[in-house]
Amino acid sequence: MPSINIKETGKPPTYFQIQFMTTTLSFSDLFLGEEVLRSITQMGFETPTPIQEQSIPIMLEGLDMIGQAQTGTGKTAAFGLPILDKINPADKKVQALILCPTRELCVQITQELEKMAKYKKGINILSVYGGDSMSRQIRGLKQGAQIVAGTPGRIMDHLRRGSLNINHLQVAVLDEADEMLNMGFREDMETILEYTPADKQTAMFSATMSKPIIEISKKFLSNPRVVKTAGKNITASTIEQVYFPTRGNKKSKIIGNLVHLHELSLSLVFCNTKAMTTTVTEELRNTGLNAEALHGDLSQNLRSQVLNKFRKKEVNILVATDVAARGLDVENVDAVFNFDLPHDNEFYVHRIGRTGRAGKTGRAFSFAESRKDDRKIMEVERFIKMKISRQAVPEEQELTQAKITKLQNTLIDIATENKLADYEKVLQQFYDKGFDPHLLAACLLKSNLDEQGVNLNPKPAKKEKTNGNPIGNNGKSNGADWEREEPKIRMHLKLGKKDKIKPGDIVGAITGECKMSGNEIGVIDMFDHFSYFEIPENKVRKVLKTMKRNTIKGKKAMLSIARN
Repeated sequence: MPSINIKETGKPPTYFQIQFMTTTLSFSDLFLGEEVLRSITQMGFETPTPIQEQSIPIMLEGLDMIGQAQTGTGKTAAFGLPILDKINPADKKVQALILCPTRELCVQITQELEKMAKYKKGINILSVYGGDSMSRQIRGLKQGAQIVAGTPGRIMDHLRRGSLNINHLQVAVLDEADEMLNMGFREDMETILEYTPADKQTAMFSATMSKPIIEISKKFLSNPRVVKTAGKNITASTIEQVYFPTRGNKKSKIIGNLVHLHELSLSLVFCNTKAMTTTVTEELRNTGLNAEALHGDLSQNLRSQVLNKFRKKEVNILVATDVAARGLDVENVDAVFNFDLPHDNEFYVHRIGRTGRAGKTGRAFSFAESRKDDRKIMEVERFIKMKISRQAVPEEQELTQAKITKLQNTLIDIATENKLADYEKVLQQFYDKGFDPHLLAACLLKSNLDEQGVNLNPKPAKKEKTNGNPIGNNGKSNGADWEREEPKIRMHLKLGKKDKIKPGDIVGAITGECKMSGNEIGVIDMFDHFSYFEIPENKVRKVLKTMKRNTIKGKKAMLSIARN
């Protein structure tokens, strides 16, 4: 076993910060069973990640725990391996329950656990989530699934129907607990935990340690061990991070230029709203890119089709919201684009963590539209303890030169290989028709570059306005001139999708009652029980005062300034 330093950091219920000394462990050092070890060896697992190294011994001991780690750190194996080790295959009752925020994550967890359980015969693992056949799920539960991974809403459905019995549960895991809270699942999460036996083991895994996370842990966990694996830099050093000052209507074209400039095969584009994913996807398609949108309104069948196309590179760009991309696990993503900057710093880390994996290089591109975005970039830099380079938007001449350079390298490779005899015969036919070799080369070059849409004489791009100093190719500037844009404040509304409220209802109420233009309302984020929207800073007092005595679709509008 590794050395352990236990330090008490709170009052009853007692919390512990566990810090493991520097050791080099293998999975066999963690006292996992032979069947599980055989499976993970075959899967190519060599040494445990920090969250696995710290969590597995605690889970095997049966202690409650809270694990704080970022996306892509191996959390599924951190709780999955000890669960598989402890499950009794002869007992067909539900012994482990894993709650997760999205259907994609449910499926991903189930698939990973099935691989890990390959040599432990008799274990059945079932995923349950909305949008999937209820009869399939009920049939799977009747057949005896010892491990169930599900979304809170669908788990609640089964508990109400009586099709899921968790009276004999041994382990409950809340994966991506912070995201389930952000999606408005707190009530469901607490109700489900209240259904479970008091003597079970409970583990929470979260990227953040927010106040609600602590509140739930105090209520449902007994003397939990807390493990935190965030290092000095919480984003991979293999990811090149840059941002561009620009306007919204130019972003899609810039993305297209960057895809061609860096020859990106697979890219993720993140937006803050479902409506924006649709708009951006259409804009990218209009530039000739093969893009698809991924958001919560898609049926499970369509979502699966889109993801399969992306994995097979039949679709090169996936435009998604943070919620829709939860649980998305695709290898070899070349770049991540933040079309909209995320509201939370943690989301920035989640997003860009989908590139630059397994020691490979990746790129993260962000856009700043205002002084507020500039400040947000600085907040993110402080959070990740790394600099995000400010660069000028690539100009048409730079893209053209990149394509010419690529063509030059291709021709050099062909000439080096020197398998040209058949082509020289065809070339002679052109010479016989009177073509001058120099003219022929120019014609073939024009044909090739025209097919790529290369314009050798592009008009110089207009420079973004700055404080009297245009942004040069070195990307240095004192900051874009955002003075004409009124800073926006994010508002919190205690009404959401389950209250039958839509973005148009919010816009209609605010513009109608507060005498504002719809253009003054910024990003709107809808959740089940609450919503966020942005308004100009100078309109906040008026909106709060006016809406205090008004309703939205007959429901009281409880408004406040959102806490960051």
